[in-house]
Amino acid sequence: MARFKTVEHTADIGIEVEADNLEELFEGAALGMLSIIVDPSSDIGRGIEVEVSLEAGDIEGLLFEWLNELLFIMDARGVLLSVFQVDGINDLHLEATVRGERIRQGEDRLMTEVKAATFHQLVVEKRGTWFARVIFDV
Repeated sequence: MARFKTVEHTADIGIEVEADNLEELFEGAALGMLSIIVDPSSDIGRGIEVEVSLEAGDIEGLLFEWLNELLFIMDARGVLLSVFQVDGINDLHLEATVRGERIRQGEDRLMTEVKAATFHQLVVEKRGTWFARVIFDV
């Protein structure tokens, strides 16, 4: 299971994630981002399912695309995501299923609007376990 923590950054916020494999790293990064957006104690439903398929030129780019695609899904569809299942990462291609529920204006415990994941200080590397750092524009 992936572990994540938020890190302070001037005018932005970031996360650091550690996991045993890439799939868990990407799932942990999504959960870390979600912890910035919504109160972690929130009970978010799973009734809406979205399939995600992405490609990128390198592993950092794939993490960047993954997180920004999740933000796009939440914004464009009005969905608050809660479950992130990365089915596989092969040759810089990601397949995943995400689940959530419609955002209920005034009801959901939204905390911070995350505008985008950035390439600033973006790191994905194998250090025995997998490690990632992502800074978000808020």
